[in-house]
Formats: sequence, structure tokens, C-alpha cells
Amino acid sequence: MTDRIECVKPVIGLCAYSGSGKTTLLERLLPVLCARRLDVAVIKHAHHSFDIDHPDKDSFKIRKAGARQVLISSQKRWALMHEMAQDEAELSLQEALERIDTGCVDLVIVEGFKSAPVSKIEIHRPALGTPLIASTDRHVVAIATDGLVQERPSLPRLALNDPAQVADFIEQFIACRANKGEI
Repeated sequence: MTDRIECVKPVIGLCAYSGSGKTTLLERLLPVLCARRLDVAVIKHAHHSFDIDHPDKDSFKIRKAGARQVLISSQKRWALMHEMAQDEAELSLQEALERIDTGCVDLVIVEGFKSAPVSKIEIHRPALGTPLIASTDRHVVAIATDGLVQERPSLPRLALNDPAQVADFIEQFIACRANKGEI
């Protein structure tokens, strides 16, 4: 794995163990970022097979009949589904980022891809008893938590239940990276 993820737009990850609330935070964070006039793309990693289509839809039938790619388009949205070949490897985060239309977004948030070399906010709930990812991952830049975390005291602590505070951190982080010429 490379030591740096390349993207023309700022990328920040949300990482945590399963059941910690990554999606819940993201659902609460996105409206705050959108209200601040940020256009956000999200890349979500799934550890299992998934379907975004339904068996009674034509696009599902076409894909199941053998189409490797199906693009659905309407006045409101379009979606591209790509079927992986048996011997085709799962997309890396870098490959997924290369498929994002960066011309229409200000920021990419990555949910999952826990071990990818990208700056991340760790979601940590001490009550779950899981180890702190930041203890071993130098890419964690802040910890969003609903409890007290003693490890890595130099990292900023964010209130997990305060999406505005998390949004503030993300905006400051992006501004700092831009000032350094890193994005």
C-alpha cells in the first residue's frame, strides 16, 4: 500500500470498529456541511456483497443477464453499477477516488477503509471496549468520542454527538492543508 492517497480535493476519513456509529455520525454531519455550502462526495466501504438495485427493476434484470456495467439516468440522478469479474480485485481507496467526479465536489469523506493512508477522524466509544485505532495509526488526526480517552492526548477530541463541532474541525483541517499546499 502506498504511503499517500492522491486526490485533487481534500479527503478525510471516518474510521472505527463496526457498530461504533460511523454512518450515524455521517448522516448527522452531511446536513451541517451542506448547510455551509460544501458539496461532499462519500465513498463507503462495504465488507460484504451488496445490491443498490431491486429484483423487479429493469436495471437489475439487465445486470443479472450479464451486463458488466449498467448506467441508469434520470432528471434527478444517475448511477453507474459495475459488476466485478471473478478474478477482479476489490477497488482500493485510490481507485475509488479516481472514479469520483472531483469537478462537482469540495470534499470527499471516506467511511471505512480503516487502514488506508488517509487523514482520518476516529469514532471511538469507550463503552464498546474496542482498542483505540489512533494508538497504531498515524493517519488519525482527531478522535470523536462520547467518553474519556486517555491515549494519544495530543490529538484533538471532538464531541461525537456534536456534528457542528466535527464540521468545524473538518473545515479547519481543510483550510490548514490548503494553506500548506497539500491539497
